[in-house]
Amino acid sequence: MTTVFIASLIALLALFGPFLFRVIRGPTVFDRVVALNGLGTLLPVMLVLIGLLYGRVEMFVDIALALFLLNLFTTLLIAHYVRREREEG
Repeated sequence: MTTVFIASLIALLALFGPFLFRVIRGPTVFDRVVALNGLGTLLPVMLVLIGLLYGRVEMFVDIALALFLLNLFTTLLIAHYVRREREEG
């Protein structure tokens, strides 16, 4: 079973590359915001998988939930700020 978790972690780690590329070289601000949101979603999922590997899921789930909420609020704040800047300028 640990082989499945390790393979899942490697697959998720491979997804970090395209997201980072889109954050750095995104043609629009919205592409960068969506890529940051994707990175913010991958990280807590990876934390839960690491918790499963170590057998301490309860500790890692708490951290992952906090990161999910932080990701949600920061994405909404950035999207609101960008939208307001576009309407004014």
